[in-house]
Amino acid sequence: MERTRRPALYPRLVAALAAAVLTAGGLVAAAQTARAADADIARNGGFESGLTGWSCTAGSGSVVTTPVHGGSGALKGTPAGNDNAKCSQTVTVKPDSAYTLSSWVRGDYVYLGASGTGTTDVSTWTQSAPDWQRLTTSFRTGPGTTSVTVYTHGWYGTPAYYADDLTLVGPGGASEQPPAVPTGLKADSVTSTSVALSWAPVAGATGYTVYRGAAKALDVSGTSATVTGLSPATAYSFQVAATNAAGASALSPAVTATTSASGGGGGGGTDLPAHALVGYLHSSFANGSGYTRMADVPASWDVINLAFGEPTSVTSGDIRFSLCPAAECPNVESAAEFKAAIKAKQAAGKKVLISIGGANGQVQLATTAARDTFVSSVSKIIDEYGLDGLDIDFEGHSLSLNTGDTDFRNPTTPVVVNLISAIKTLKAKYGADFVLTMAPETFFVQLGYQYYGSGPWGGQDPRAGSYLPVIHALRDDLTLLHVQDYNSGPIMGLDNQYHSMGGADFHIAMTDMLLTGFPVAGDTTKVFPALRPDQVAIGLPASTQAGNGHTSPAEVNKALNCLTKKTDCGSYQTHGTWPALRGLMTWSINWDRFNQWEFSRNFDAYFG
Repeated sequence: MERTRRPALYPRLVAALAAAVLTAGGLVAAAQTARAADADIARNGGFESGLTGWSCTAGSGSVVTTPVHGGSGALKGTPAGNDNAKCSQTVTVKPDSAYTLSSWVRGDYVYLGASGTGTTDVSTWTQSAPDWQRLTTSFRTGPGTTSVTVYTHGWYGTPAYYADDLTLVGPGGASEQPPAVPTGLKADSVTSTSVALSWAPVAGATGYTVYRGAAKALDVSGTSATVTGLSPATAYSFQVAATNAAGASALSPAVTATTSASGGGGGGGTDLPAHALVGYLHSSFANGSGYTRMADVPASWDVINLAFGEPTSVTSGDIRFSLCPAAECPNVESAAEFKAAIKAKQAAGKKVLISIGGANGQVQLATTAARDTFVSSVSKIIDEYGLDGLDIDFEGHSLSLNTGDTDFRNPTTPVVVNLISAIKTLKAKYGADFVLTMAPETFFVQLGYQYYGSGPWGGQDPRAGSYLPVIHALRDDLTLLHVQDYNSGPIMGLDNQYHSMGGADFHIAMTDMLLTGFPVAGDTTKVFPALRPDQVAIGLPASTQAGNGHTSPAEVNKALNCLTKKTDCGSYQTHGTWPALRGLMTWSINWDRFNQWEFSRNFDAYFG
C-alpha cells in the first residue's frame, strides 16, 4: 500500500523466444507418400468430441466453437509461463511404414509434429497464420515401432493458437491394450489441506487418474499430483489408475494419508467473526486522506493494521514504528492515548496488528543477522503497543527469487528463507493466538500461474510469484491472505484468459485461483494448493483516490455473490462456492473516511 498514489507496480515481463533451430529432416522428412488405401488413424482429430483422446499440458487445451476450420469444434491451446500448451495423443502404428501428418492451424508460432517414430522425429511450424493454414509433414516408423505420439503446440509467452482437422494417414497398427496397474503410490508431503502423491511410471500410459476414496480427484499427465481442498486432521485414501487410448488400468493399491491439524483460523484470529472487515490505518504518516485517531475508528473494522513499521535501511531488518509527528498530523493523539484506544478495540473483540513494509518500506532479510534483528525489533513493537500480531506487506523489491530457485515448496533464496524463519520464530514466541496476515500484490501471487522467478532461461522479472513460497510455508500459521486486487496489470486466470482490475470479474478470477490452487508457471508437478476460504479476504481500494482499480459497491457485491453463492458470476466459471470466504480488506480506513465510509457501510449492509 502507498503513502501517496503511485503508478501501478507491473513491470513488463519479456519472455525470450529462443530461435527454433529446425533441421531439414525436422521440417520435411524424406519424400514418402502414404498409400491411397491407407486411412486416417488419428482419433478425434476434428475435436468434435471435445478433448477425447487428447492430453494437454497444464490444462492448456480447450475446445471452442469459433473459429473452426471444419465441423463444430477446434482446439484452442493457451501457452502460460513455462508451458507451451502442447496437446498430444499416442497412436498405434505399424513398424517400417510411411505416415503423413497434417493439420489446419491458426495463430502465431504453431507447431505440428510426431515423436517416438523410431527413425527421425519430425515437426513443422508456422510463424504466423492469421487465417487457417495447413501444416504437413511425413515420416517412416522404425522396424520396432508400434506407437508414435502426434502433437501440436504453441510457443512460450505467445497468445492462444488453434488447430483443427488433424489427420495421420497410414496403416493402422495392432489394437492397443490398457496399461498396467501403477505401483509405488506414496504420499510425499502433507499439509492441513493437501496431500502430494507420486508413483512409478507405467509403460504405455499417456496419463493417470487420481482417486480420493471412490471419487475421481484429478487427471494428470505425469507421475505426481497434489490433491487440494482437504479438511485438517482428516484421514484420506488415494488410488491411481493409468490410462491410454485403449482405456484405464485397474486401480492401484490404496495409500492413506492424514492431513495435519490446523489452528482453525490459520494460527490465530479464531475468534474473528465469520465475515471480517480488514482495514489499514495511516498511523505513522499523513496523506491526502487525513489522519484518523485510533479511538475514532468505527466498530465496523474487525482487523486494524497499523501502517507502517519500516526498516532503518533496506537490509538491516531493524523495524521501527512511531506515531505521525504533530507537525504532519496536528490531530495526532499521544502515545498513551493511542495505546489506551488499542486496548479498548481489543476489549471489543477487534484485532490490531503492526503492518511491515508498504510501498516505501523495502525489507530484504538477506542475512541471518538481519533475520534475527527483524524478530527482535518487531517483537519490541508488538510488546510496546500490546498488539495481536503481524501483517506482512512486502512490496517493490523486498522479495525476489535467485536464479535456479524454481520450486516454491523448497525455496533457497535467502530473503525468502529468512523471512519464513523469522515469522515462524515470532509465531512460536507468541503462541496460538498470534494473528498473521499478508497483503501481497497480484504480481507476487497470481502471476505465478504463468511466471515464477526469472524462469528456466532467465530474462523474466525475478519477483514474479515470489510470495508463493512464503504463503505456502506458513499456510498453517496464516490467519488471512488479502491480495491487493488493485494497482495491477491484467492477470491470467484459471480460464487462461486475462482479467483486468476494476470490476467483479477481476476479483472473482483472482480469488478463485487462491481457493482452487494452480500449477506454478504451468508445471503440473508443482501445484500451489488451495487455501481455506476462511483464510482469504479480497483486497480493494476504498475510494478512487486510494489506488488504481477502485471497484464500485455494486461490483463488489457481484463478486461476493459469485464466490459465496455462485450467482452474478458473469462469463467466468468458478471452481467452487465458498460461503465461508472471510471477507474484505481495504486500503484504507482513512480513505474510507474521506469517501464518507462508503466501503465499510456497503460491507455492513451486505453481511448484515
